[in-house]
Amino acid sequence: MSYLLYFTVILLAFLGMEFVAWFTHKYVMHGFLWNLHEDHHVHNPGFFEKNDAFFLIFATPSFLCIALGSLYIKPFAVCIGVGIAIYGMAYFLVHDIFIHQRFKIFTRTNNTYLRAIRKAHKIHHKHLTKEDGECFGMLLVPWKYFQESYQSQKRNR
Repeated sequence: MSYLLYFTVILLAFLGMEFVAWFTHKYVMHGFLWNLHEDHHVHNPGFFEKNDAFFLIFATPSFLCIALGSLYIKPFAVCIGVGIAIYGMAYFLVHDIFIHQRFKIFTRTNNTYLRAIRKAHKIHHKHLTKEDGECFGMLLVPWKYFQESYQSQKRNR
């Protein structure tokens, strides 16, 4: 098989995870598993949250695709698992480090895209209950937040 084909499968799995994450966030985390996600919307002391269990929930299909795909020589399964894992790393970097600053690596940015992501997530967190939520995505957010970020940067120059 072509490496380009493998790369394409990895990229499609990564991109597909944004939609899986959006759907899961809206209908599962803000639905029947709200009891695991609720502490993420209410600031409690301590480093870990019950919400961190979703890391294991999302990591399981990635691990299984990579492990079983390797065992049974199914390169497409491995590629899907790698795409899911890369999305998980992006989630950790963007959501946990950049947005929530669980590790104080960088706190400021002038990047329009990153500022839009941060704003959309802030809007999501203004709701402390599972109802009336908005902005459930992580990497794809409503266009208005890009526009606000861009306009804000223009004013600050």
